[in-house]
Amino acid sequence: QVQLVESGGGLVQPGGSLRLSCAASGSSFNIYVMGWYRQAPGKQRELVAVITTGEASGGSTNYAEPVKGRFTISRDNAKNTVYLQMNKLKPEDTAVYYCNALNGGVYWGQGTQVTVSS
Repeated sequence: QVQLVESGGGLVQPGGSLRLSCAASGSSFNIYVMGWYRQAPGKQRELVAVITTGEASGGSTNYAEPVKGRFTISRDNAKNTVYLQMNKLKPEDTAVYYCNALNGGVYWGQGTQVTVSS
C-alpha cells in the first residue's frame, strides 16, 4: 500500500502562483510514475502532469496542453515527494488537485482545493 498526502492548495488571485506537494509513504520504494490530476465541479478528472521517478528514466515529464509553459512538475526521490509549481494561474485552473502514484497498483491522495479568483 502507498499513502499519498497532498498539501499547498488555497485561494490565489489570477496571475498568481502556488506550489503543491505530494509526499508518498508506505510501499513507495518501487513507484515508477507520479502525477497530478484535477477535477473541476461538474467535470471529469483530467491529467495535469506526470513525472517518472526511477533514476534511470531521468525524470521524464509530460503535461496537459492547458498548463504547458505555466506548470512545472518535479520530484525529490530522497523525500519521496513530488511537487507541482503552478504559475500564471487562471480561473479555469480552479479544481481539486489529486496526487497519483503507480507501482503496479494505482494510488490517489485525498485531494487539495485550488481556487483562482479575484
